[in-house]
Amino acid sequence: MLTDSVPRISLGFFPTPLEEMPRLSKALGGPRLFIKRDDQTGLAGGGNKTRKLEFSLADALKQKADTLITLGGVQSNHCRQTAAAAARYGLRCIVVLRGHAPNAWNGNLLLDHLLGAEVVFSGERSREEVGDEVFRAQQAAGRRPYMIPVGASNEVGAVGFVAGIEELDAQLESMTLNLDRVVFASSSFGTQAGLCVGAKAIGFGPQIAAIAIDCPAEELQREVAQLADRTSRRIGLDLSFSPGEIVGYDGYLGGGYAVMGEPEREAIALTAQTEGILLDPVYTGRAMAGLIDLVRKGEFGQHETIVFWHTGGSAALFAYADQLIGGQP
Repeated sequence: MLTDSVPRISLGFFPTPLEEMPRLSKALGGPRLFIKRDDQTGLAGGGNKTRKLEFSLADALKQKADTLITLGGVQSNHCRQTAAAAARYGLRCIVVLRGHAPNAWNGNLLLDHLLGAEVVFSGERSREEVGDEVFRAQQAAGRRPYMIPVGASNEVGAVGFVAGIEELDAQLESMTLNLDRVVFASSSFGTQAGLCVGAKAIGFGPQIAAIAIDCPAEELQREVAQLADRTSRRIGLDLSFSPGEIVGYDGYLGGGYAVMGEPEREAIALTAQTEGILLDPVYTGRAMAGLIDLVRKGEFGQHETIVFWHTGGSAALFAYADQLIGGQP
């Protein structure tokens, strides 16, 4: 394994299933679609951040941390999984969330509370500024805090998806399945950076194709390439990445981060009603909406074979109930 040289703990159920989606494929008139079920990683509802946290938490424990601090949006899947990981290993957890407390504590925010995390809202200030204050306050109180960035998307966490692409490659080989693309949501860049490093290291041929969730393609390509360089060095490889080799589709930014529109509603409903699979309103719903549109436009061919990497997050659906049922933006 490419990641054997760095510390790792066990948090999830791996390998996650790789399943075909024949009814969704039929509804779209092709291509042949498979789904990589990282919503089934098992950590407090699952999700792709479990892969990253196996490496982030290992690093925190190596540094003898007793408190995890991380940042996210109000419905952050990452914060929920970080709180669960902290609970599993007997650590304190503080999550710093953007903005002000909502009227209803539901979805991931409810789970943060149930998992024992201390929740701090950044108000009108940035999460990073408030997170730094929380970190210093914990140090002053005699704690040993460890900061995990948004999405665990640094060179420590991204290693989880270097291992992830090796896992997928083994599954494809066992199924004798020839693949054209891997499609997934990309926001904080760590998932994509790890996939790109792993793919280049093992000679993985299918395209690593991201649907940008909240930034233009140029920014995504630049940030992913830089993080991929650092991730490569983290595992002892000497690979380099240019923005031009990073694939990102940015035509699906909609009304902005965490703003659900008709494309997301359609993608969530279509996937649920054809395959019995739940997507989330922020990441996988938008990424699937992008995949569906690219199929309809003919940019993804009818005769291709594509894996959609489900990064989890269905707990957030409950915070969007009125929009999903009422159809209001």
